[in-house]
Amino acid sequence: MTNASAETDPRGQIRRSRRDRDLTGRQVLITGASSGIGRATALAVAGKGAIVLLLARRGAELTTVVEEIRATGGRAYGYQCDITDSDSVEHTVTTILDEHNYVDMLVNNAGRSIRRAIHRSTDRLHDYERTMAVNYFGALRLMLALLPQMRERKFGHIVNISSAGVQVATPRFSAYLASKAALDKFTEVAAVETMADGVTFTTIHMPLVRTPMITPSGDQGPAESPEWAAATIVRALTERPKRIDVPLGTLAEYGALFTPKLRDRILHRYYRALPDSPAAKGERTATAEILAEPAAPRPKPPAQSAARRATGTALRRAARWVPGTHW
Repeated sequence: MTNASAETDPRGQIRRSRRDRDLTGRQVLITGASSGIGRATALAVAGKGAIVLLLARRGAELTTVVEEIRATGGRAYGYQCDITDSDSVEHTVTTILDEHNYVDMLVNNAGRSIRRAIHRSTDRLHDYERTMAVNYFGALRLMLALLPQMRERKFGHIVNISSAGVQVATPRFSAYLASKAALDKFTEVAAVETMADGVTFTTIHMPLVRTPMITPSGDQGPAESPEWAAATIVRALTERPKRIDVPLGTLAEYGALFTPKLRDRILHRYYRALPDSPAAKGERTATAEILAEPAAPRPKPPAQSAARRATGTALRRAARWVPGTHW
């Protein structure tokens, strides 16, 4: 008997059909959805025909995103939730399952980032506790709450937003990257255990993205737009690879394997060249940690020439040949 949502290639491997990759009607839950990457992802997923279930702490901003999606004909529902609070998560998940019966897909996007050198953090254990509370335990609460109904239905896909910094071991992000590394390892184990249950996972090692979460840290180099990040998440939901990496992260992993001392010297030079931000030094009142929810809308980039678009497409396709970028 042939599975209607899959087909077999000449090597006997099962490939998902276009119909199975369609997000139309899928119920997708997105955390940190009031703005930033979460907002851009909600708009993009709704544009693909999915029913988006949005979680965020700030109710007013969440309502704005829901109304924005509905104004364009999409289907969206907002739920105010603090993912660091077990009671809040339990109440929210119970409400969602009562109202929608099930969740097809989960995008763990909400996060907290802190950029501060370790020697400035020796009396700030709370920095590590707070990043772990959001980036690891917050995501874990939702996964554990939703996995039973996914296993029962024999279908579910979970996208966990990690960081390319985990692969690079970027200096000054010890708290943030440790929490994302914990999430990475849980995802690896869970993917093995749930293979027969029809539940799959994608880890996205996201590069730097222009959101308010990075604002207190100052200029850290080139960064992608929230819309770019959203398109990557849509690809994770439709194609469901095990990982999506960027070439920089993959090359850093190879460097750690084959030239670890050289890799460390390069990163140390980077560490010395870019000092702590004023926020990390305590020189201004703005906090160095912000939940990855708020982001102001950015103007649309200017139209590109056909030649430039073609060149960009060719380069992106070539980059996918770098092992680990999408597999």
